[in-house]
Amino acid sequence: MSVHVTTHFGVVYPGETDHMGHLNVAYYVQKFDAATWNFFFNIGISPSMLRGSSLGLAAVEQVLNYKKELMPGDVIEIRTRILDLSEKKVRFRHEMIHRESEQVAATCELLGVCFDRDAHKSRAFPKEVLEKAKAALSASQGA
Repeated sequence: MSVHVTTHFGVVYPGETDHMGHLNVAYYVQKFDAATWNFFFNIGISPSMLRGSSLGLAAVEQVLNYKKELMPGDVIEIRTRILDLSEKKVRFRHEMIHRESEQVAATCELLGVCFDRDAHKSRAFPKEVLEKAKAALSASQGA
């Protein structure tokens, strides 16, 4: 059994649609990005930590899959789980759920790297972050 943690709730607004009347791809990415920052906060990377140190995060790979069109007024939830973790990298997957039907509308898998903004090179996640991420990975694998 895998455990997904809710990282974002939202709604599709008319101004987020394209000329065909459904959610534009740019807004899928925007909503997944909001979920990403909530995910990082959940494992201990806060805005104040990022502002007060040279710690940085970079998305180095992103794969999106669109499964169900979303229309204005649709209410969504994004659920996230860690897929893989190392000292410097984390791979995680978001699922955007159409709340009324419970169908997966889209998925987004990302590979994030921790880096030192001053040295311009990868670095290990802080110990407390790595511990929280390991716990989340164990929970997502049903351990």
